[in-house]
Amino acid sequence: MDLTGKLSVVTGGSGDIGRAICVALAAAGSDVIVTYVGDRERAETSAGLVRDAGRQASILQLDQRDEASIDAAAAVVAEGGRCDVLVNNAAWNIGIPFRHLETLDSATWDRVQETNLRGPYLLTRALAELLGADGGGRVVNIASVGGLFPGSSSIAYSCSKAALIHLTHCLAVAMSPTVTVNCVAPGLVEGTRMAARLPDEVSEGARRGALLGQVGSPIDIANATVMLCEAESITGQTVVVDGGNPAAMNFG
Repeated sequence: MDLTGKLSVVTGGSGDIGRAICVALAAAGSDVIVTYVGDRERAETSAGLVRDAGRQASILQLDQRDEASIDAAAAVVAEGGRCDVLVNNAAWNIGIPFRHLETLDSATWDRVQETNLRGPYLLTRALAELLGADGGGRVVNIASVGGLFPGSSSIAYSCSKAALIHLTHCLAVAMSPTVTVNCVAPGLVEGTRMAARLPDEVSEGARRGALLGQVGSPIDIANATVMLCEAESITGQTVVVDGGNPAAMNFG
């Protein structure tokens, strides 16, 4: 799919990885709606970079835990009459080592699942008609290698991302043949706010396991996202971006 003149919605576009995705989509020719939860200033910065790339940009507040907020955001997008690409990038995590079962309470579990799994499903459902119009569109979910094997910031985060990967499979069936649905699964991404929440043992393990001597980068995640948007015959797949950790190689 030629992205020139298309419209992409990127959730969590105010974040480090989300911003890289917004810029890469703009470089490929797409206009971008940048969503954010609370940090409007960072969202405006991302939108500015999209405009610097010569594309149109706007920002849109969206709380993925709130179904009414999702519906309201989808209605704003619908007013523009199109949505060609949806990147479900927004997520939330918290650093709780797996062994600390007593620390992972139900409130934390629910917040992670509502943000990382229910939110992407509800937003995709709300935009499904627009995505399926005009020859079809693209959905890319940003998951994690923590959804492929038991190692991440917390058990709740790993489970949410494992479910998001399987949601990708299910939506690829449900939205075919007009919409492709794929997934990018990053490992550790240095310098991001997400990485700062990882337990030290997880971060160090990711660094040691990276065959390339470096872990994933926002640029590679963004480029993988654009590749999946442009591809015509890829759906239901997961691309791992983690510097080549053998632990994830059998799953990507």
